[in-house]
Amino acid sequence: MRFEYGPELLAYMEKTGKRNISVEVASADHSDFDVTELYYRVIDDKTADFLVKNRRFRAVETEAGRVLLPNYHLEYAPVVTFHRKKYWVFHRLTAEGISL
Repeated sequence: MRFEYGPELLAYMEKTGKRNISVEVASADHSDFDVTELYYRVIDDKTADFLVKNRRFRAVETEAGRVLLPNYHLEYAPVVTFHRKKYWVFHRLTAEGISL
């Protein structure tokens, strides 16, 4: 499994000094139906170390930093690509190649 980054994401990571991406499983089970999604965020080294030590995330080193993967069973494509999308003033991270 290889991780790639979009150019917008690399520029954002360099600008903010944050070099870690966490992949988290977010679920909402307080409604009539369960919703479970993958949530991606760029985090600093202190938060990344906390997730690895206390939440048992698995850290994978890449050329641009670390990708932190949860201890859930996820399916990975041979190449996983992260992108930073911007709509007006809203920013979000997306990924291709990871699924529940």
